[in-house]
Amino acid sequence: MGEDGFARGGPMANKIQSKCLCCGDIFTVDVRNRGRQKYCRKRPCRAAGKAARQRRWLGKPENRDYFRGPEHVHRVRVWRAEHPGYWRAHQRGRRIALQDTLALQVVESPEDLARRALQDALRSQGPVLIGLIAHLSDSALQDDIASTTRRLLELGQDILSGQTSHASQTSAAP
Repeated sequence: MGEDGFARGGPMANKIQSKCLCCGDIFTVDVRNRGRQKYCRKRPCRAAGKAARQRRWLGKPENRDYFRGPEHVHRVRVWRAEHPGYWRAHQRGRRIALQDTLALQVVESPEDLARRALQDALRSQGPVLIGLIAHLSDSALQDDIASTTRRLLELGQDILSGQTSHASQTSAAP
C-alpha cells in the first residue's frame, strides 16, 4: 500500500478473467462478485444465469413450497395491508404502449344496468364479473379469484349440460 492509502499494482490488479458458463467467452469478472460471477454480461448469458439460479433455489427442499400454502397467502395479505397502494405507485412509471388510444367507455348508471338483461350487462361490464368473483371468494388475490372462477365455470358447465353433481353446493331458493 502506498503513502496515500491506495493499493498499488496498476489498473488491472483487481481484474479477474473467467469463462462464461453459457457462451464460453472469456470475460472480466466484476470485482464485487469475485468467486460468484459465472456468466458474462450478454443478455442471453444473464438470462441463462438467472434460470440456473432459480433452478438451484427451487431445488432446495425448504424453498419448494415458498409461494404456496395458507401461511404464504396470509404473509402476502399482511404485507399488502402494510403497504397499501404499492402496486399502483409502480404503474405511474410505466412506459406508454406504442398503440392507438382506446375510446373511453361510458359507465352506465345502476338504473340502466338494472333494466338490461343480465347477460348483456355482464358482457359489456367485464370488471363487474371480476368484482363479483372477488366478492364471492372474499379475496382480491389472483390465486383465489382463479380457483373460484374454475369452480364457477365447472358448475356452470354442469348446469348447462344437465348434470346435477353440484346440486349439493347450491342452496334452495326461499
